[in-house]
Amino acid sequence: MNAKTSCYSHFLRVMRTCSYVLIAAIVLCCSTCVDAKDVKAAADAKPTMPVPKGFKLLYSQNFDHADALKGFQFTDAKAWRFSDKGNGAGSGAMELFGRSKYKTKVRSPFNLGMISGKKFGSFVLEVDLQQTGREYGHRDMCLFFGFTDVAKFYYTHIASTPDPHAHNVFLVNEKPRVAIAKIPKKGIKWGGEVWQKVRLERDAGKGDIKLFWNGNLIHHTNDKHFQAGHIGFGSFDDTGKVDNIRIWGKNVEDGGRQLFPKK
Repeated sequence: MNAKTSCYSHFLRVMRTCSYVLIAAIVLCCSTCVDAKDVKAAADAKPTMPVPKGFKLLYSQNFDHADALKGFQFTDAKAWRFSDKGNGAGSGAMELFGRSKYKTKVRSPFNLGMISGKKFGSFVLEVDLQQTGREYGHRDMCLFFGFTDVAKFYYTHIASTPDPHAHNVFLVNEKPRVAIAKIPKKGIKWGGEVWQKVRLERDAGKGDIKLFWNGNLIHHTNDKHFQAGHIGFGSFDDTGKVDNIRIWGKNVEDGGRQLFPKK
């Protein structure tokens, strides 16, 4: 091998080494970026109040893109849409903007958007809700849980004025919904297009159900009809937005099935 060939071979080895170093640096940089994002997501997922020992984050949804709605099943998908105005700069939301064309089996809410493929037993749910309808006594947003069938589930009705049919925890069990918590003296104030922090705690073993509104306990009851079931969001017959869903628990079950009749 002459000097010229030797020099050229050395040059190729150096360039090859530099390429490996460059690729490794790029990979490391990308890994660092992903890790930073994950760290931020984990920080954002911290509960506003402590969760039971052994609970971990099982589900999180920020609605950062329209495809997030593919992870839900609706009583009527045409009544829901992606909104680019969520709770926070650049954040999106899942918006219920119309009345669902859906006939209930028994008297119960019409507008449901349920998380697909997942069933939760005991859990802590935190979510940001915004009511976008007019002000009246039954102006509401709802959380659905323990959902095992279209006529078997629980839901919390969060409304302006309490009565036997509003602002309570309800049981739907093959007959029209029944309030199972004490009727409070007053309801809540949704305000204008303001985001509210709602927290729902469910101890399936003990049957305990607690609902918090911006950190304040507003409903507390006990019922053991349904254990593990699907979780969802919506309204009896109003409109609103959903953002920043967080669910903690010990485990989540595979619940992949069609929840509502296909249209």
